[in-house]
Amino acid sequence: MAFSSDAGEGPMADINIIPLADVMLVLLIIFMVTAPQLSYPIDIDLPQKSLNPPENPLDPPEPIRLRIDPAGQVYWNDSPTPLSALRNMMEAEVQRDPTNQPTLEIDASEDSDYGVLAKVLAQAKNAQMLKIGFVKK
Repeated sequence: MAFSSDAGEGPMADINIIPLADVMLVLLIIFMVTAPQLSYPIDIDLPQKSLNPPENPLDPPEPIRLRIDPAGQVYWNDSPTPLSALRNMMEAEVQRDPTNQPTLEIDASEDSDYGVLAKVLAQAKNAQMLKIGFVKK
């Protein structure tokens, strides 16, 4: 507490912010250490730019529309599909023409569970799908 030198004004109190800053730094460190990691990495090999363009470019096949609703139900081209059957369906699409794969367009609802989306992405990677995109409707 600081006092003024003038006898007529009385004591003057100043706020000491050093203890406040110390407490805030300690709280910041505690929150940084205890906060859970919010993202889970999924390795996806993105296509690289080729130096030579293809000689006879093929027409791309019809894209696969994969929708995930808020309840976690997966729809393959608007037909309900169990999560366990997705990998076989994706592998079948890849085997048709591995050099000209269809694009997997994923439309995940904002309220859908991230775990379902992570499983879909993992199955797409395991099925060797190269063209994966996200759409927002």
